[in-house]
Order: sequence, then structure tokens, then C-alpha cells
Amino acid sequence: MTTTAAPRRSAPRSAGPPLRWIRRFTEGSADQRFLLGGKGANLAEMTRMGLPVPPGFTITTEACLAYLKTGGFPDGLLDELRVVVAELEEEMELAFGAVGAPLLFSVRSGAAFSMPGMMDTVLNLGLSRDSLKGLAARTGDPWFAADAYRRLLELYAHIVLDVDEDVLHRAMRGVLDLYGAKDASALDLIGLQDLVGVLEVTIADQTGASFPADPWIQLEQAIAAVFRSWNGRRARDYRRVEGISDDLGTAVNVQVMVFGNAGIDSGTGVAFTRDPATGERQAVGDFLLNAQGEDVVAGVRNTEPLHQLATHFPDCAAQLHEVMERLEQHYLDMCDVEFTIQHGRLFMLQTRVGKRTALASLRMAVEMADEGLIDRATAVRRFRPDELERLLHPRFDPAADVQVLTKGLPASPGAASGRVVFDADRAEALANAGEDVLLVRTNTSPADFHGMVGAKGILTSRGGLVSHAAVVARGMGKPAVCGAEDLVIDWHGRYATINGVHIEPGDLLSIDGTTGEVVLGRVPVLPPAAPPELDRLLGWADELRRMAVFANADTAADAATARAAGAAGVGLCRTEHQFLGDRLHLVQAVILADDEAARRPALAALEEVQERDFVELLAAMDGLPVTVRLLDPPLHEFLPNVEELLVADARGELRGTERRLLEAALDWREVDPMLGIRGVRLGLLLPGLYATQVRALLRAAAARRRAGGDPRVRIMIPLVIGTGELSAAIALVREAAAAVTAEMGEEIPFEVGAMLETPRAALLAGELAPLVDFFSFGTNDLTQMTLGLSRDDVEARLMPYYLEHGLLAADPFRTLDASGVGELVRLAAEQTKQAAPSVELGVCGEHGGDPDSIAHFHRYGLDEVSCSPGRVLVARLAAAHAAFTEADADRDR
Repeated sequence: MTTTAAPRRSAPRSAGPPLRWIRRFTEGSADQRFLLGGKGANLAEMTRMGLPVPPGFTITTEACLAYLKTGGFPDGLLDELRVVVAELEEEMELAFGAVGAPLLFSVRSGAAFSMPGMMDTVLNLGLSRDSLKGLAARTGDPWFAADAYRRLLELYAHIVLDVDEDVLHRAMRGVLDLYGAKDASALDLIGLQDLVGVLEVTIADQTGASFPADPWIQLEQAIAAVFRSWNGRRARDYRRVEGISDDLGTAVNVQVMVFGNAGIDSGTGVAFTRDPATGERQAVGDFLLNAQGEDVVAGVRNTEPLHQLATHFPDCAAQLHEVMERLEQHYLDMCDVEFTIQHGRLFMLQTRVGKRTALASLRMAVEMADEGLIDRATAVRRFRPDELERLLHPRFDPAADVQVLTKGLPASPGAASGRVVFDADRAEALANAGEDVLLVRTNTSPADFHGMVGAKGILTSRGGLVSHAAVVARGMGKPAVCGAEDLVIDWHGRYATINGVHIEPGDLLSIDGTTGEVVLGRVPVLPPAAPPELDRLLGWADELRRMAVFANADTAADAATARAAGAAGVGLCRTEHQFLGDRLHLVQAVILADDEAARRPALAALEEVQERDFVELLAAMDGLPVTVRLLDPPLHEFLPNVEELLVADARGELRGTERRLLEAALDWREVDPMLGIRGVRLGLLLPGLYATQVRALLRAAAARRRAGGDPRVRIMIPLVIGTGELSAAIALVREAAAAVTAEMGEEIPFEVGAMLETPRAALLAGELAPLVDFFSFGTNDLTQMTLGLSRDDVEARLMPYYLEHGLLAADPFRTLDASGVGELVRLAAEQTKQAAPSVELGVCGEHGGDPDSIAHFHRYGLDEVSCSPGRVLVARLAAAHAAFTEADADRDR
């Protein structure tokens, strides 16, 4: 059976002006992906390499953009189309639309970046009722010809004419059931002809017109459908998620058909030069005998593994492996390929750098560097921070059958299952008893910290990605889902509902902090995978990055985790977390004291426990800097909820200390606590608080030095807005330090710095800089104050709307708002370097662990970022990628 003539290698080319909208495969190259799309560029590259590629041409992305702008083909495109098709007719010795020897094409979309939602492939384009007879006569196989026409009708109807796929399948199913066939391949010739007739009738019924017999109409309509698919809903959504520009357009690839379904001496398949699941250096793939390309991926027939190809086509299998080796050496990466074998002859239909799992990506990068295929910098560049993030957290077993109740914000990655608990005390008690629990709250506060420590995960109905629950959960490496608005908690009845499902304490729930899903019952969780190649690749990344990576760590355990992950020190120790749990009464005693004399013993008790904490923290980070932020939140956060106390008071339930707590809570209550008496303001109003913390820290450092340690202390003053305020706070710190020096008989070295988290402080950084040794940008509060958005109030409701409607490009609490907040950071960094070049600049907000934000900080010239311990590995890799981005920008300039 003959189906397609072999191309003439010395095919003549028409003389005439260069084509504007179309490029032949012989004219392009891999570096033209933005003009030719990924498929077209790689088809051209394989052609340049002399690989067996069926000839064809690419209609450029520029033509697509012109079409989308006017709604019609640009001037000259259809004329160029006639020219290149005529050249292919001469080369193949076939004629497009001819009855006796028809030239048939496949038509594919091909954008610069592969994306779901683009138009699928149309095969066998150019066939009609008339040429069908000629194809049958020429090949001597009427069944093959009828099946080729059936495929064209089915694909063209759905892809080009937008006939509903379910309608097509129902129509086809009627014929298949009539003949007792599982699929079209099981029909005899009569059944196949009946199926063709049903498809033609269905097309006419659904579109009001017959299937176009004119091959030029088929080709023009298919090209237009490819262009329109660029603005399809799925394609637009994917571009928004992946950050792909809308103004790139897609190319159209038109290629001479070769047939893997031409008999038992033919077949088709997909292969990878290395295993895309594991990264193993071994070619893998699937193929089918007597089949066309979509049969392999459609799943209607069982494929054979690639290694069995040699049992059917030994020469083609050897040639394919040689081609795949050449492609990997040429592209210096793992490639996937589509191939067809027609009558024992191999054809390459496509290649691209193959998609892979995160695990495979890491292994390939390291092994290719070891093989000398790429250098270490390229290996680091190949493994992306988001891939590393996927490796580091547990996840739901994808094979599990789950009932998703709702979806909130993915606040802290990972997955967990546990029994529902509504209060922190109960969560702590059950966790201590060995139970797996999920702490479920409307939102959390510092008072819930001990319950969060015990819980496997945290679920809240309010709050956003930098809410208290989210920040603390990320710091502890626990999964969290926040802002799940469908979660309604009835505190009086002590139960919850989620979209009508009643949840009692003790019921099992599961959460996925990577996707935001809340699932009924217990879901099997797969542990994170940290392969041995990771340490090597991150070591290479450390050599390439400029910025240091610190960790936000409040306890010695957090610090030890961070240090094991490669943190260069602690960039933020939030001392308020030392005041919680069984120490809460000590802070409350300070608040309830009537005067300084009454407050002194309470502060002394607080100082004693803090000193022990600092000794452990400094020991865990011995030899590395530890940045301790003096107390930042307002005092009312350490007091019971005012509303709950008022209710209890109305019921006559308050006695003694509880009544005094109510009075204190009312006294310290603020309309807007974020902008009230907190941070340095509280430290100056109650100087004993900051003096206590400084003494505890420096005494701990002295104890570590006596024990042979190497403590490196940095004291950070939060929420400053001016030089007078900062000078007063620094004087307070140095006065307390002098007292410790006098008491201990030795001077404890330390650095003092300020946290820049107000727009005013950022704008006045040049005036503040000479007073300090370092600055650290608190980008959480800086974002809130600059944008005028309360993160806990807008994350669940307003932010999704703003992102969906393009009112914000990204969530500013997750990725730095470069044009607003970022500009303040840039200006502050610039002023600081001019006024006091020795001052170190860092970031300790949640943006310090976000790869996109890290790239901005690198450009601003910052020296370090600090993030939660669980994100240190990601930040190390992201800092190296930031250096690459800067180098690329310099090269492009």
C-alpha cells in the first residue's frame, strides 16, 4: 500500500520575493520560538539537523496577531499560502485536493510557550468524498481511506467547527453500539462508512452547512481556528496563572501527513530521552502499531512500551535512539519527541524540551552537570524554586478518592489530616496525648500559639496569606488554609458547617495548604521527597548568589531547623512569642501593675524566662548572627477577648483578676491597633519592657561566651518613623546594655538596627541610616500601610476579585508590589547606601521567602533576606536565580 510519496531532497523552490507571513521548515531555527512558536521552531531546527521530518511550513505569530486585530487574514497571507502549498505539491509529487493522489496535511497550533487550551491537531486535512475514493484506489485499502476521512470529520467538527464533543460522541456511539464495536478501529468497512455518514449528517445538523469539500476552505478555516484559540478561555486563564503575555500570539504548523495507521508495518509513538518521572538516564515512551498520533494519548487502545519497538521495527528503533541522542546533545536537555513509522520508515513529527516532575528535574540537572553536558550554573538555572517547593512538603496521595468541602487560601504548603478542635487549649492537650488534630478557628492570635504548636495543621475562616495563622504556620512548617469563607463556626454550639456539612469536634478533616482544599475525612498523605542531589545543587546555588539567606526563628528548635537548611543566621526573632502559653500570666502581670514599682517584679520574672530562651537560641545559632526584634504588637493582644469578657461580665461571671483583666483590656483597647501604641511607641511609653528584653538578651550572650560560645547579637527596634524616636529607643537600649556591662564586668558586643515598616521610615532612610548598623524591611506592614489594605480583611474576599479582574497583577501580600512598596524599598536602599554605605540591608517580611520578591530585592541591592525556616532552601535557590535574572538583563542591555 502506498500512501505518501517520499519527498524529493533536491526540491526546487519558487523564485520570488521572501514570504512575510510564512516560513518553510527549511528557513527557521530553534531560536525563533517567538516568531515560529515552540513547535515550528523545533521542526525547523530538526530539519536543519537533517533529521527525517515531513516537510511543511509555519504561519508566524505575527500573522496571528494581525488576524486577531482585524478579524481577518492579513493582506498577502492567502497568496503566500498558495505559493508554499504549490512547492510542497512539487516536492511530494502529490496535489492538494486531487482526486487521484491527494496531498494531505496536519494542522497544529504552536505558541512560544506550551499551554493547555490551544487548538488540538487536525489530521488528514484535504480529504473529501471525491479524494477519499482516489486515496482508496491509490493505496488499495478502502478501510484505511475511510478511517482517514472519519478522523478528519471527527477532529474538524469539534476543533474547527466547534461542534459539541458530547454530541459527536453520542452520534458515534449509536453506530458503534449497532455494530457491537468498542471503537472505530473495530468496525468493518461497511460500519466505518456508516460512521462517516453519521458524522457528516451531525456536522450539517449542528452547523447548518455541509462539511467543506474544498480543501482550501478546510485549510483556511483550520488556520483561523488556530488563531482564535489563542484567546480561548482555558488559554487565557493559563497565561494569567503562568504570567505569560497576552500579546505573543500563536503560530500555525502545516505539515505533510505521514501515516502510522498504514498497516502492520506502521505505527506511532511518543518518547522521552530520559524518564520524565524519575529523571533516570533511560529513554522511555509508548507506541502503537497501525495507529495515528492521537490514538497514543487518547487511551482508547493499550500502548506498548518503547523498549518493545525493536521487536517490531529493529532498524527504526535503532534510528530513533540515535536521533534522540542527537537531540539531547543538541538541545543540552531532556527532549520529548513524537514519531511515526510509515511502511518501515521513521519520521520525526515534533520535539521539544520535555516537561518533567520536580524530582526528575533535580536529578537531570545534577546528572547532566556531572556528565559534562551542561555546567553547574545551567544546572541551577534549570531547577526552579517552585519545583523545589513541591519537593519539600507532604501532599495528598493523588490516587485517593476525596470529597472536597470547600477551598480557601493556600496559606502554608503541605497536607495534613486530623480531628477537628476549636480551641488552642484542647488542641495542645490532645496533641500531648498523641492525637493528630486540626486547629479550626475563625482566625488566630498570639494566644492560640500553643495550640498551633500541637496541631498538625490550621484552618481558619478568615485571614489571608500573611495573617497570623499563615505566618506562624509557615514559620513552623505546618500546613494551613486560611480565609475559607464557607466555614461557619458556631461558638455557642461548638460545631461548624461547611457548605451544609455538619462538623463536630473530633470529626476528621484534611487540608492541603498547597491548593487550599478542605476535604472531609482522612486523606492518605505522601511524605516530602528530598533526594541526595538537592544538597549538591543548593551548594552550587550558594556559590552563585549574592544575597545571604537568614531565617525568621523564634525558638531554638526553629533556629536549629533553619541552620540545618543552610540559613546564615536569624533575621527575625519575634520576642512576643516568648510571652505566650504558660508565660502569659507574666505579661498580664506587667499590664495589670498600677505603677513602675508594682511592675518591677513582674518584669524581673519575665526577664528570667526570656534569658533562658535567648541562651538556647544563641546556642542553636552559635557563630551566626541572631536578630532579636524588641516587642512589636500592642499589649491588648496578650489580654483576653474584650467581647467574651463583656459577655461574662454581663452574666455576673467575672471575679477578682478576671475583672481587672477586663478593665485592662478596655484600657488598652484601640480602634486600629496596627496604627496604635505598638512597637517602638510602646517601648518608649513603658521603657521597662524594652530594657528587660535587652538585659535578658545580653546576659544570655554573656552566659554563652562564658560557656565557650560565639554569640552574635543584633537588636532591632520595630516601627520607627523618625530620627528623634529612633535615637530615644537606641539610647534606651544602650543604657540597658551599659547596666549589663557593669553587672557582668565585661562588655557584650552587639549591633543595633531598625525595622523599616512605615512609608515615612522608608522615605527618611537616609536620615535614619547613620544611627544604625543595619536595616530590615518589614514588608508585611509596609504593604498594608502603603496600599491601605488590611491583609486579614481583604485576602479572602477582595483580593480574589481584584486578581480576577486584573485590578492588581498579583497578590501584594504574597509577591512584592514592585511599583509601590518596591519603589519605597528601592529608594530607601539608595538613600542608605549614600548616607551610610556600611549599613546592611535586609528583609524580614514574608516576601523574604517568595522567589519573585527575592528577584526584586536583589535588583534593589539588598544584602540579605529572611524567611520562615521551611522556606530557607527555596530562598537559597531563588537568590541564585535572582542573580541569573540580573545577569540576563545586563546582557540584554
